[in-house]
Amino acid sequence: QVQLVESGGGLVQPGGSLRLSCAGSGITLSRYDMGWYRQAPGNQREVVATITNVGRTGYADFVTGRFTISRDNAKNTVYLQMNSLKVEDTAVYYCYGRLNGGYWGQGTQVTVSS
Repeated sequence: QVQLVESGGGLVQPGGSLRLSCAGSGITLSRYDMGWYRQAPGNQREVVATITNVGRTGYADFVTGRFTISRDNAKNTVYLQMNSLKVEDTAVYYCYGRLNGGYWGQGTQVTVSS
């Protein structure tokens, strides 16, 4: 059974930091292109950051310089380090993995509020 399980979301003040984790179950993430997406109320789901199976990264303009995507193949986990968080970063964050077909995690809520 293939699953992607996100964790690490929560409530944080503007300017704060948070690290999200995406753990694979029944799937070897090292062979997958991975990404983090987010969806805020009333908005479309949008890409936040991506990392290929060989470690090439890409970022949406609105997070460049603030967020870092990484992967630890030994732990079968992908991370999203979020620094300098803004209120507009508030959203449900989803992990996505693709080899041939794609898989989505269930999402984790990130709320940035003063």
